[in-house]
Amino acid sequence: MDTLAADLSLFAARALDAIQREYPSHIVHLLRGDDDARPPRELTPVFFGSFDWHSAVHGHWCLARCLRSGLQGDVADRAAAALDHSLESAKLAREAHYVAGPGREGFERPYGLAWVLQLAAELREWASPRAFGWHDALRPLERVAIERLSAWLPRLRWPIRSGEHSQSAFALGLALDWAQVAGDLVARDLIVSRARELYRTDVDAPVAYEPSGHDFLSPVLAEADLMRRVLEPTEFAAWFERFLPRLDQEPARRWLMPVATPDRADGKLAHLDGLNLSRAWMLEGIARALPRAHRDVAELDAACARHREAGLAAALETQHYAGTHWLGSFAVYLLTHRGLERPA
Repeated sequence: MDTLAADLSLFAARALDAIQREYPSHIVHLLRGDDDARPPRELTPVFFGSFDWHSAVHGHWCLARCLRSGLQGDVADRAAAALDHSLESAKLAREAHYVAGPGREGFERPYGLAWVLQLAAELREWASPRAFGWHDALRPLERVAIERLSAWLPRLRWPIRSGEHSQSAFALGLALDWAQVAGDLVARDLIVSRARELYRTDVDAPVAYEPSGHDFLSPVLAEADLMRRVLEPTEFAAWFERFLPRLDQEPARRWLMPVATPDRADGKLAHLDGLNLSRAWMLEGIARALPRAHRDVAELDAACARHREAGLAAALETQHYAGTHWLGSFAVYLLTHRGLERPA
């Protein structure tokens, strides 16, 4: 078994364990009375495991991505059976009903909703009868996800520059990739126009302020990774030069070094292992969007390699559920170059 196959097998096995593990569970659930206090599996019958709803969603994406990328053996059989069990019409209709419920307009917005769309995009692109059936069952939740994001975007006056789940740039990148795959021109145009309005005039990114202690996403790199999807290559290169300082000088050199996680048993501090992974794929996407002769491409490539090595080593080594329930999805996103495809 080659290295990629072995890594995919490990991360798929961890995702399988997590999506079926109901507890411990961290839920964000509006209670209107005693009857609303129910266990996770009754509230959301598909995405109840993996500690939280969004991790369960991208855990299912991880399984689909691994299978589509050639996962073999017993773990592949178990992954397909798990998707058969989860991505079933009646269960997903209940998921859609839950997410669309009154008082849940902000539920998992934008991160979890964007991962729903990423799962849908994966299934849409996969030329497999089994995947077609899974996507058909997912359609009601896919529709709720894009409706929620589409209602929110026009009202978002400023970007959300967090390094955690609330960040707007990363979610918009996932949603835009979905819109391209789905051929949803209305959603695509909305995301592109709002991204340009929110980010196009940004200059002098404060790289010295990163990272924050709980980051698993870089606000600066995620913004650039979104804008390379939105702007034409020449326009992106000009924007990039206004947005970032020269990468071969301080403080950018310090900023582009991998980070270390001080405690992998601490759920928030364990985020930093994910930061290395997400930085790696964002750096790769940004470098590919620039002309090869651009002054910063060599620095971007070198930083990508450093972060890839550190992030994958941590994702493979960690044994604590604080990391194993979600880091595999980020590792698979990086290993399989997701986000670099450009659908017609």
